[in-house]
Amino acid sequence: PKALNAVTHNMVKALGKALDAWELDPGIGVVVVKAEGRAFSAGGDILHIYEAGRAGRPPVDFFADEYRLNARIARFKKPYVALIDGIAMGGGVGISFHGSHRVLTENAQFAMPEVGIGFFPDVGASHLLPDLGGSFGMYLGLTGNRIRYGDALWSGLATHTIRAEDQAGLLDELATSGDANAELRDFFVPAKRETERQDLE
Repeated sequence: PKALNAVTHNMVKALGKALDAWELDPGIGVVVVKAEGRAFSAGGDILHIYEAGRAGRPPVDFFADEYRLNARIARFKKPYVALIDGIAMGGGVGISFHGSHRVLTENAQFAMPEVGIGFFPDVGASHLLPDLGGSFGMYLGLTGNRIRYGDALWSGLATHTIRAEDQAGLLDELATSGDANAELRDFFVPAKRETERQDLE
């Protein structure tokens, strides 16, 4: 939490191994990813990346493993629920928005700030953003601007929404039933904004 839940290489490797085990475990019906503190994740561990580059050791392995994890999440065969309460940026987007259930609270924020320093929108964002319709994904990918809860709902970034105060109850229900679709049915965000997007264009 002190580093806004920055995504480290060790975290990437640990989550990848865990997903491999959980997918094969018949006793696990759903995986929930949630963070402590005021951020879901502010992104990759930029300090480590910077220091590695300065030392002449570009963190190629970190990026390779991170991108594999993003693809692993997108292909995960069980419900993968990301409870996003706070900022999700860069690497934090990669471990949350590729899952089957993207559950945002009113505190959620989204951005790909790496484009502000000349980097492309990575962690699979070039796959995620075009699905938003219109030019909104291109806008986010080119500007790196931060959007808040309302825009995330409108754009289709969220599949579900829940009040922050209801997270604990939802976690209890998911732990009891293991049925993400049933427990989240009442929190679904319908995809009904296509005409609004066209009008905005």
